[in-house]
Amino acid sequence: MARKAGLGRGLDALLPEDDNGTDSGAWDSDAEETTGKKRRGEQQGLLNKLHNAVVPIAIDRLTANPGQPRKNFDETELRELADSIAEHGIIQPVIAADSGDGSYIIIAGERRTRAARLAGLKEVPAIIRNYTDQKRLEVSLIENIQRSDLNPIEEAAAYKNLMDFSHLSQEELAVRVGKSRSAVTNALRLLKLSADVQKSLEDGSLSPGHARALLSVTDKQLRDKLFKEISGKGLSVRESEKRAAALNTPATEKETAPSGPQRPPEITDMEERFIGKLGTKVSIEGGLDKGRIHIEYYSMEDLERLYEILGE
Repeated sequence: MARKAGLGRGLDALLPEDDNGTDSGAWDSDAEETTGKKRRGEQQGLLNKLHNAVVPIAIDRLTANPGQPRKNFDETELRELADSIAEHGIIQPVIAADSGDGSYIIIAGERRTRAARLAGLKEVPAIIRNYTDQKRLEVSLIENIQRSDLNPIEEAAAYKNLMDFSHLSQEELAVRVGKSRSAVTNALRLLKLSADVQKSLEDGSLSPGHARALLSVTDKQLRDKLFKEISGKGLSVRESEKRAAALNTPATEKETAPSGPQRPPEITDMEERFIGKLGTKVSIEGGLDKGRIHIEYYSMEDLERLYEILGE
């Protein structure tokens, strides 16, 4: 008996017609329903396989993701990766989305693609996925976070972009990217620093610990002064925290401070550690036996951030 007409190069051309490959010629509604369910299950199974299939993509058809959180790629590291790829090939495929014009947008694996170009490869293994713009940004961000590929400012900017684009709260964002609420909040606070400070965080000359010390200084001019001291004198994080505590203490308080017994150094040290940990002005009144801790906040968001930190 003649075979049924196929559906060209579509999914039906890749799937069996029935158990023996022939058309029975008789119509049976129950059988048709059963066969239809089976066919739909087979098609879905094939779609799932194709969804995860690794295919070679010409490297000149891959374009950078405009929402890629990572902006800086170390040339030395790229060259080292290119040498490894030239010898061993690309072990992990990139993830790309069909842009509809014959090109593909890199969702994950831009660094590998750049290194592959340096190595002279013409094709790279890729998994093709169809993502919304929101999902594309989210996947790129999560991949970079998991690999610790982002500098502190890139990570903070990516959080803000995803929050703005997807209308997410900090709590919702934290769940999406697998971070604590306080970690997300502290990262976002870095965007409040001046452009010079952010640049130093990007190039690694300033650490996140230094940034927290700077953020604890409430006066902008004094914060800029501390940044110049950190950059010019090479202050450590602990030294920066001490300077931040001193800058946060008004001159009138210093002048009217009682001339009684010296404050225990353990209390001073603990106060500085609180400042470094909480990223805000903290003062301890009392001695080694008892006393009070004063923690300042400057907005409801700041108060929520402190609650998250203290509740961990």
